[in-house]
Amino acid sequence: KQWYQRRVAITAGGKPLWRFVVDIPVEELVAMIDWSYLSDAVSESEILEMLKENSNDKEERIKKLEEEGYPAYITSVGWLGYSDEKVQRLTEEKLKEGWTAFKMKVGVSEEDDMRRAGLIRSLIGPDNTLMMDANQIWDVNYAVHRMKQLKVYKPLWIEEPTSPDDIDGHAQISQALREYGIGVATGEMCQNRVMFKQFLKLHAMQFCQIDSCRVGGVTEVIAIMVLAKKFGVPVCPHAGGVGLCELVRHYSMIDYILVSGRMDDRMCEYAEHLHEHFTDPAQIKNARYVLPSKAGFSCEMTEDAVATYRYPDGEYWNNQ
Repeated sequence: KQWYQRRVAITAGGKPLWRFVVDIPVEELVAMIDWSYLSDAVSESEILEMLKENSNDKEERIKKLEEEGYPAYITSVGWLGYSDEKVQRLTEEKLKEGWTAFKMKVGVSEEDDMRRAGLIRSLIGPDNTLMMDANQIWDVNYAVHRMKQLKVYKPLWIEEPTSPDDIDGHAQISQALREYGIGVATGEMCQNRVMFKQFLKLHAMQFCQIDSCRVGGVTEVIAIMVLAKKFGVPVCPHAGGVGLCELVRHYSMIDYILVSGRMDDRMCEYAEHLHEHFTDPAQIKNARYVLPSKAGFSCEMTEDAVATYRYPDGEYWNNQ
């Protein structure tokens, strides 16, 4: 009830979600969140201390976000199915736009992965960042085998190398790849704070990829971000789907302003497609998310998009 009353007040108060959350007094915010099943990982006193730590100088960090934005990486250059020519063209375009962090998909074949990774690394140079995403395609041992091959291209992380439910498997992969400086990123398919707790306690993730639509809302995500801070794991939200960039940018702002107080070791995913269907689309400037300023959670679709794609009577479906 408490959270519902405040949620209703977001639009009425004219605040974007990130601002609405960081303006809640810390004690009230902590009281709204369900911390059950987490006491073996983080205590109530630790939670209050972590959130109060950043509350006093939050306006300085908000000003920094207004001036600089929040760091992002781009996924749009390396989708599976793209020809080498298209990968090269897109990568060169993004380099000219100022992007310094790029993610590619892997998992088709050893030959394809090595060729495509080599192409992208040759284009972005040794100083820019490359990440890889296997989308759950490999078994544990084979994931280690493939990443030992791909290590020559210096990936920062391998994302979802195996089943998203296999916490022990992720821990094994993390341990095997540690000596190569390759982290494991996961979380977009993780359904609740209890699973995140286990991933973090077992050192099975080195990058925490919350998803704005996978877990139970704003308070659950904040609980996960607090856990990630406790274990020293940077939050790098997943944002590859329709509307996810619009949503998760708020969480990255909340993490920086209120929870971690950092953005030097983390970044938020950005994919270029389908932003035109939202009334408050995500904006990027100099490869960084612009701080949202409109009231709400940025998830409202345009009237035209709804009229066109509403099932089963939208214009799109009528023309099928």
